[in-house]
Amino acid sequence: MSNASKPVYLKLRDLIAAAIIDGTYPEGAMLPSVRAFAADQGANPLTVAKAYQQFQLDGLVEVQRGVGMFVARGAADRLRRSEREAFLAVEWPAIRARIERLGIAPADLLA
Repeated sequence: MSNASKPVYLKLRDLIAAAIIDGTYPEGAMLPSVRAFAADQGANPLTVAKAYQQFQLDGLVEVQRGVGMFVARGAADRLRRSEREAFLAVEWPAIRARIERLGIAPADLLA
C-alpha cells in the first residue's frame, strides 16, 4: 500500500514507530499527549488516539492512568523486527522489480 493511500492513523502510527525505532522515544520514555501530537502533526486528536490505541493493543506502550503513555520494554526491537519483515515481504519485491525493469545494476545502487 502506498503511503498516499494509507489511512491517516496508519501514517501517524508509522511516524511514532519510526521514532521508537530510532530512539527518539526510547524504552520507558513518555509519548507526547494525544493533543500535543495531534497539534504537532495537524491531525485530528481522535485519529491520533486511534494510532496510540493500536500501540497499546500491540503491547508496545504502557498506559499510566492520569500520567501518560510510555514506550514498553523491548518495543523498539519488536517494531524493528516487524518492520523488517514487512519491508522484505511487501516493499522489497516491488523495489527489486522496478530496479530490474529500469535496468539498474547493483553497482549503480552502491555508488
